[in-house]
Amino acid sequence: MIDEGYPADRIDTSRPHPARMYDYYLGGRDNYDVDQDAAERVIASIPRMRDSARANRAFLVRAVRTVVGDHGIRQIIDIGTGIPTSPNIHEIAQSTAADTSVVYVDNDPIVAVHAAARLMGAGRTLFVLGDLRRPQEILTDPDIAAAIDLGRPVAVVLVAVLHFITDQENPGRIVDTLRDALPSGSFLILSHGTYETLIDDPTEIYRVYRSATATLNLRSLAEIRSYFGDFELLEPGVVTVAEWRPEPGSTDRRRFGFYCGVARKP
Repeated sequence: MIDEGYPADRIDTSRPHPARMYDYYLGGRDNYDVDQDAAERVIASIPRMRDSARANRAFLVRAVRTVVGDHGIRQIIDIGTGIPTSPNIHEIAQSTAADTSVVYVDNDPIVAVHAAARLMGAGRTLFVLGDLRRPQEILTDPDIAAAIDLGRPVAVVLVAVLHFITDQENPGRIVDTLRDALPSGSFLILSHGTYETLIDDPTEIYRVYRSATATLNLRSLAEIRSYFGDFELLEPGVVTVAEWRPEPGSTDRRRFGFYCGVARKP
């Protein structure tokens, strides 16, 4: 479990951090000048970056409501949760079904500090330090095992995190490991950055993130669709985040820089 006394002076504020940059895109305040400067360089190349991040967040809200409200999921593991942003997953899920258990997992001490301040104390909610690059350790973590019964359906959330995994780190293998461990009736909620819908030349974006604490690895629709394996995709399949079950009356169908999908294990 999280160490609520994690020393803040061990947090590196000399380099841009993707979680803090994402917080800036969303209009949050948990970021520093170095993050703001890097994020503004991205926005200069992608003027719709803020809208894209917000559309991605709105997809997450709709997806969680769908699996909890329509499919009876009562256990969620969010891996690569990032800096908490309200409404958080446990707020979304537990407003629909109060008995939903939510475990947040991230490998970053920055996220741990914010989780200590904002997530702890919420009923049936837990934060665990863990690394997506080592999925088996997440699956066997004793704190997670105490909170999540892998004998019952679980929703695994991988939203805006796999694009920080390099090809050499084999994101396909990582997702395969997680999918294989889940029982029938479980769900995978996933979104991933892409170069196909937002920008013709991602060179400058890659350059910005090379100076950050994690590189950016944008991928194609075919690559992102492959992460769902043999899971059954809910309609409308793998689409841009604004196109996945938009709210009634929504007229925003602009193309955004994330593909997404929600799929069920047969």
